[in-house]
Amino acid sequence: MDNFTRLMQLADEVFAVHDDPTQLQVDAEVLLRLQQLHPAAVSEHADANGPVAWVLLIPTTAALMEDFLAGTLTEQELYERTPVGVAYQAVYLCSAMVLEEHRRSGIAKRMTLGAIEHMRRDHPIGALFCWPFTPGGDALAITLAAEVGLPLRMRAR
Repeated sequence: MDNFTRLMQLADEVFAVHDDPTQLQVDAEVLLRLQQLHPAAVSEHADANGPVAWVLLIPTTAALMEDFLAGTLTEQELYERTPVGVAYQAVYLCSAMVLEEHRRSGIAKRMTLGAIEHMRRDHPIGALFCWPFTPGGDALAITLAAEVGLPLRMRAR
């Protein structure tokens, strides 16, 4: 099985997005719009066999962040309602996926730190937020927030 297929399978196993329409339904159109929000919203790390890691971030407004954290917006609605071309105050740590044999090498951390840094050059980012699905996701979000010196807000599982 190629790396792309394995990453897609991993996404389905961890997030089960096909069974939950409230989660972001990622396809080519969504990826394109994320890149319109900000070029660093979608990151990929690949080796000779294809992608080994993907990171998706959604830069958004503070008001939309608060609605999402309060549970009045779904992840899909957060994405849909985030306007293109405005000043973003928050970054949603949407997903980070790394093939098992490449985990614990710092790939997701490096990719996400670089993307956040890029977004901060262009926008007044004042907070990170997430909806963690795994203990590894919790740990990564906490580490990222500490390294970039931003508060981290977490939505309850």
